[in-house]
Amino acid sequence: MTIRVMIVDDQPLIRSGLRSVIDATVDMQVVAEAPDGAEAVSTAREFCPHVVIMDLHMPMIGGVEATLQLLRFPEPPAVLVLTTFNTDTLVVDALAAGASGFLLKDLRTEELLSAIRAVASGGTAMSHEILAKLVHRAGRRLPVGHSGLHAKLESLTDSERDVLALIGSGHTNQQIAEELHLSLASVKTYVSRILTRLRLDNRTQAAILAYEGGMLRDADRA
Repeated sequence: MTIRVMIVDDQPLIRSGLRSVIDATVDMQVVAEAPDGAEAVSTAREFCPHVVIMDLHMPMIGGVEATLQLLRFPEPPAVLVLTTFNTDTLVVDALAAGASGFLLKDLRTEELLSAIRAVASGGTAMSHEILAKLVHRAGRRLPVGHSGLHAKLESLTDSERDVLALIGSGHTNQQIAEELHLSLASVKTYVSRILTRLRLDNRTQAAILAYEGGMLRDADRA
């Protein structure tokens, strides 16, 4: 399957650079671009991308509001946020809106392409630098407060903890099934139970809690 990508950024040079990289890849194609959130929503309705690469600071409608609107679609795309994190205060809002990934704009080409594939397959994609900072910024706003985090994690079964650790590492449901030798249906059930027990809205929040709870292996934190 060719992954259909839409690029949303108010800087033409960035859109052009991203398009050149993505269109040079055999398994993905840029099907549309938009310079702001308002146009992004209307354009996505027309072109039905699988993944939307989203800037946060744009005129008209910003990236957070555009993400909210995109994820209300009957068949919503995955949203991959590109941010200059050190000056960006909207990443936590994008997390709450349901974005599937967060990457810095100075990332390597291989990181970008890997992230697009991951979120297109239902996984998450976050640079560990962003993930570590998100833990501190987002902690108060996640449904599970820091003080009760470990008690909540301890309430999970061993199998649920194994699944949560792999969510935190950015694995898709299919990859989790292969890693743990489970059926895909069983993994989906585990993910649903984890979100319910931890009172989370999406797997991106679950990934942050897995990181904060020390569930990722050292190799995954590097």
